[in-house]
Amino acid sequence: MNTGLWRRIGLSAAFVIAVGAVSTALYNYAFTQALEQTAQRGRADLALAADRLRAELQRYRELGVYLADHPLVQAPVSPDAIRQLFVRSADKTTALDVVLLDTKGNVVANAIGDPPQGWGDAPFFLRAMDGALGSYHAVSPRFGRRAFYYAAPVFGLTREVQGVVVVVVDIERTETDWRGGLPVVFFTDDLGVVFVSNREELLYLQRGVGLTSANADYRTAPLRPFLSYQVEQRNKLELWRLDAGRYVPAQALHLVQDLPVIGMRAEALVDVAPSAKLASLQAAVLAAVCLAFGAMLFLATERRRTLAVANLLLEKRVAERTAELERAQADLVQAGKLSALGKMSAGLSHELNQPLMAVQNFAENAALYLDRDRVPEARANLERISDMARRMGRIIKNLRAFARQESEPVGRVDLTGVIASALELSEARMAQEGVALVWSDRDRPVQVRGGEVRLQQVVLNLISNALDAMSSQTFRCLSISIAHEPEKVILSVADTGPGITAPEKIFDPFYSTKEVGASEGMGLGLSISYGLVQSFGGMIRGENAPEGGALFTVELKPWQEDSTP
Repeated sequence: MNTGLWRRIGLSAAFVIAVGAVSTALYNYAFTQALEQTAQRGRADLALAADRLRAELQRYRELGVYLADHPLVQAPVSPDAIRQLFVRSADKTTALDVVLLDTKGNVVANAIGDPPQGWGDAPFFLRAMDGALGSYHAVSPRFGRRAFYYAAPVFGLTREVQGVVVVVVDIERTETDWRGGLPVVFFTDDLGVVFVSNREELLYLQRGVGLTSANADYRTAPLRPFLSYQVEQRNKLELWRLDAGRYVPAQALHLVQDLPVIGMRAEALVDVAPSAKLASLQAAVLAAVCLAFGAMLFLATERRRTLAVANLLLEKRVAERTAELERAQADLVQAGKLSALGKMSAGLSHELNQPLMAVQNFAENAALYLDRDRVPEARANLERISDMARRMGRIIKNLRAFARQESEPVGRVDLTGVIASALELSEARMAQEGVALVWSDRDRPVQVRGGEVRLQQVVLNLISNALDAMSSQTFRCLSISIAHEPEKVILSVADTGPGITAPEKIFDPFYSTKEVGASEGMGLGLSISYGLVQSFGGMIRGENAPEGGALFTVELKPWQEDSTP
């Protein structure tokens, strides 16, 4: 092999390595950004699961307090009357049992089955005898199920404790409705034992040994060592890699929320496979575009080299000829070729300064060259590459700006530019759904006080909500306008949808008019937008427009040169 061939092989290998490095960097960046969004959704899901368990247990806690103050319990007439009261209470609340104990812990009356053995030495009984509300959880040997115990003291006329009401909660019944849901959620106590979970295979796993607790008893429980996992830190997020069966993700975000009210800790394992897939797709698209550009550049270089060799051979042959006419003709042809070659070299040198635009322009040039060779199929492919490059140049710029975590303080923002970026991200959906746009202020910059990424998030959310509202309408029109008042700038977003059912609730967290379980969201978008606008010192409102549809207005402070963040 000659030196030129080795040089070309080395340059090609270096280019491939560079493309791999850039694609890897893009994958890591995109994966980290996707993890942030996944973590936000996971925290919301974990909070919902924690609130659900806390609310369910709170219901039984309140039942115990209510029964402890009941006249039949305060001044007992007969154990049978108390038992009938407890039976009705257990039937209505699906409690495993309701038990009345005397001051020695002996059973006075209970609702279900044979009376349990005395609980005179039980921690929850002793705490109730001290006048406080006792709680406990264990595997009930009487029912053979996981149970939560609430003990409420019964005070006499002298305010002394004269007994204890115990409500036994069926934890397994509480889990029934959310077993198998996403994400994987489990609750651990101060012994590190998984006592509640929506995955049965995680129950009774214990993290840590040698711990003691007065709030739990696992003497009859089949405790097992906790899962084996590896931890990776990504941008302050904890990423677990584990092998726990087909129903637990192999790679997941680990999220934690303390629940001191019930003495447990809520934990979630959120699958990150969709985030990794999205990042891989973005990296693959970038690599494909770069490799396609490199291949076309390599072909152009090879053609140029071939032309140079041909020119040298032609010059040698012309030098050997003696006829003036043939020499003049050869020189004329050579001059034309050199001129074309010089123009192409200058064009390539200019386009290499901007790689993304080079894909567009070189694809268009290549389409013309190949058209002269009569290869129509190649023309169609290259035209698609050109369209893709032009489109990706705009979309990738806006997507990278919207995803980044804005850490800068509030400053000067061009509201018109923010709206234009949001509309560009939404234009594909608007075109697909046939939505008309009325937006007359697109060429007039309006400077306001805010954060660019956060304000774009607010505008994009309002546009997305408007498109959702108009999905079932025949006439669909989105109207955007900006009005100026002495102390504020007002952005208005109106649609031709069915309007707002309850305007006073639209900014409440988790309030949504969409069906329960719908994939569009959980009713957090407007609540988040409300907080973002307030952080700029502004205000957002929603109401029904007189001519029909919904009208949202965002009031922002105009930017002044002497403004301070």
